Amino acid sequence: MGLWSRFRSIFGAKVNKALDRVEDPTETLDYSYQKQQELLRNVKRGLADVATAKQRLKLQEQKLRQEDDKLGSQAQRAVELGRDDLAREALGRRQTLEPQITSLQTQVQDLDQQQVKLTQASQALQTKIEMFRTEKERLKAQYSASAAQVKIGESFTGLSREMNDIGSSVQRAQDRIEQMQARSGALDELIDSGALTDYTAQLGGGGDDLDRQLQLAGGTDNSVEAQLAAMKAQLGQGDTPPRLPDG
Repeated sequence: MGLWSRFRSIFGAKVNKALDRVEDPTETLDYSYQKQQELLRNVKRGLADVATAKQRLKLQEQKLRQEDDKLGSQAQRAVELGRDDLAREALGRRQTLEPQITSLQTQVQDLDQQQVKLTQASQALQTKIEMFRTEKERLKAQYSASAAQVKIGESFTGLSREMNDIGSSVQRAQDRIEQMQARSGALDELIDSGALTDYTAQLGGGGDDLDRQLQLAGGTDNSVEAQLAAMKAQLGQGDTPPRLPDG
């Protein structure tokens, strides 16, 4: 394939694709229907022209026949009067009319045949146009329904795409929350293990993490020991407790 042939093929494909995007099938169907109706009008107009021409030929034939009858009467009258010269002249004129009358008869017959053919063609075309009109309306309704379904499908496609985007956003938010929760739990574990210092605890109760670990290892509670020492001190400052009687 030559360069020019390839160019024409590519150009034709591009043009067809562009036409497919802008072409409306309903408009194409209506245009075809209008063209068929125009053709039918032309056929009917031609049929009317044939009928008119045939009528004119019949009128001419009728006039020639009247002239022929008149010349025949004149020839007969001339013979009765003994005027053979006038009879010959009338008969000569009459002979010139005969081929004209015959020609007109032939033309009228031809026009009759044309009129019959045009009438049949007009009827057949009328039937075809009616069938096309019915099919056209069916196709237009089918196209409208298909176009509506396509729009609905496109709407659902757009909605599905939006829902996917929303789902992705929700998933990212959930992943972010889980990451933050995991980091928070890891910090708590580090603080409990002593790897990190909880300065808020130091401000509230005093001591550092080493003191807390010693307290846990000793198993004693300073507050309990302090209360016990206070109770002993109160007993030492008061009256001497009564002695128990000797055995």
